[in-house]
Amino acid sequence: MTTLDVAVPTLQVVAPTLEVAVSVALLSFVVVVAVLTAVVRDVLTAVVVFAAYSLGLAILWVLFHAPDVALTEAAVGAGVTTALFLLAISRTVRPAGGRTLVDPKTVKPTSVVVALGVTVGLLLTVPALPPVGAADTPAFGPVSDFYLADAADRGVDNAVTAVLVVYRGFDTFGEIAVVFAAAVAVLAALGREALA
Repeated sequence: MTTLDVAVPTLQVVAPTLEVAVSVALLSFVVVVAVLTAVVRDVLTAVVVFAAYSLGLAILWVLFHAPDVALTEAAVGAGVTTALFLLAISRTVRPAGGRTLVDPKTVKPTSVVVALGVTVGLLLTVPALPPVGAADTPAFGPVSDFYLADAADRGVDNAVTAVLVVYRGFDTFGEIAVVFAAAVAVLAALGREALA
């Protein structure tokens, strides 16, 4: 009888560090603020809470050592998007208390059925997902090893930056074009307001 030697990955339990504690607290903040964004009824409050959500995500990206993603999240999510929402509110909302969202009592049954259907459909895919930390998941495949090893050869210390700049340059260029278009739209809207 032959025996098969298989290397089984082991989980190392580490004592929580300050970085882990801050990450957990910030992640909790982001989840709470995301729920608040969906639940709050005042449009202006929803925009401000959404800006806080985007800033929380940006700080999380910094903690995960992805400063370029954090910068984009802060600029687009908290900056440009918030400015566009506030501009839209200032141009469309009546001053006499018309700033609230749809009353929850007027929710259409069709919307509830569609939301529940999508939720159930997504939950049905969970059993098909690999276990968390499994060694045979695509995240641990040879492509990931190549990206991590080749990032140092390209002169980039951060693997996320290497993937975004070196390997997904065309996609990153498209994202830059979107950020530029959003900035031009905000400037055009603000310029039109100054002319009026």
